[in-house]
Amino acid sequence: MVAGVTALVLAVGGVAGGVGGYIGYQAADSSGPVTNALNAPPPAQQTGGAPAGSIEQVAQKVLPTVVQVQVSGGAGSGIVVSSDGLVLTNNHVVESAAAGGAIRVQFQDGKRAAAKIVGRDPTSDLAVVKADGVSGLPTAELGSSGDLRIGQDVVAVGSPFDLNGTVTSGIVSSLNRPVRAGGEDGSQATVLNAIQTDAAINPGNSGGPLVDMQGRVVGVNSAIYSPNRQGSQAGSVGIGFAIPIDQAKRTAKELSETGKATQTVLGVQVTDNQEGGALVREVTAGGAAEQAGLKPGDVITRLGDRPIDSSDALVAAVRSRAPGEKVQLTVGSRTVEVTLGSQPVETR
Repeated sequence: MVAGVTALVLAVGGVAGGVGGYIGYQAADSSGPVTNALNAPPPAQQTGGAPAGSIEQVAQKVLPTVVQVQVSGGAGSGIVVSSDGLVLTNNHVVESAAAGGAIRVQFQDGKRAAAKIVGRDPTSDLAVVKADGVSGLPTAELGSSGDLRIGQDVVAVGSPFDLNGTVTSGIVSSLNRPVRAGGEDGSQATVLNAIQTDAAINPGNSGGPLVDMQGRVVGVNSAIYSPNRQGSQAGSVGIGFAIPIDQAKRTAKELSETGKATQTVLGVQVTDNQEGGALVREVTAGGAAEQAGLKPGDVITRLGDRPIDSSDALVAAVRSRAPGEKVQLTVGSRTVEVTLGSQPVETR
């Protein structure tokens, strides 16, 4: 019986195949001439320029101003800010070379040059390096992060996973996002006032530009959120963070001119308040907060028109401002005007 059933199945298959083949042959025979795409001539070469405001046009403008920054054991990205070789990047990209390690930059045409650190600021995660023996470089156009709007189209450029000259696009997902550059184990010394974007940012994008649809740099890509994955390198899940260019430009100018940076400070140590806001734990003697009358136990809930719901939010808000700037703080039920102070950034 088993043998008979097997033979029946095979027989059915054979008949079905034969009928199908016969019908296919008849259809082919009556369909007329055969058209084969493999034999078609290629389309006419595109000769027109990229449409204004398109990702293509942005890429053409920005790519020549972006470099890969190579250090021992890793690589990141950088933005050419002067024709004689000044490059803005992240501190964490070049930090491993701070003690004298080799740094090289690779341009979009494949040329390479040795580079050295001009200055770096771990608290803002920014650094400026200088490529040796170069001149006439195309430089990035810097925009204004203060003009950004949530939902606005943006483009990220860099070298993720050593893939030099990679372009991705997305939108501004959020603004004024407090982010610890060191991740969950980072300290308030590294809190950034970040632009959040869903443009794909991956390891190696750090230090590269986030640009608007006119190709103007609005941020420096610095960090990504990625769920903990044991044994695998973090990658984009659509949540990336960039340092606003208004803050980055101010710090980069200081670093390129003096080799050092100053940090905007309020002169308090704060922690999260259980009911929201930033709870003042300590006030620095002679600092901006003390001069404005703040005391331990005060709870700060707004800086200007920006709500403060945590200690990190206050740190990020203060660092987004310039030293000497006057700001209004909401402290409990009262409003206090403070002239922000500054302190030099120490590097190790």
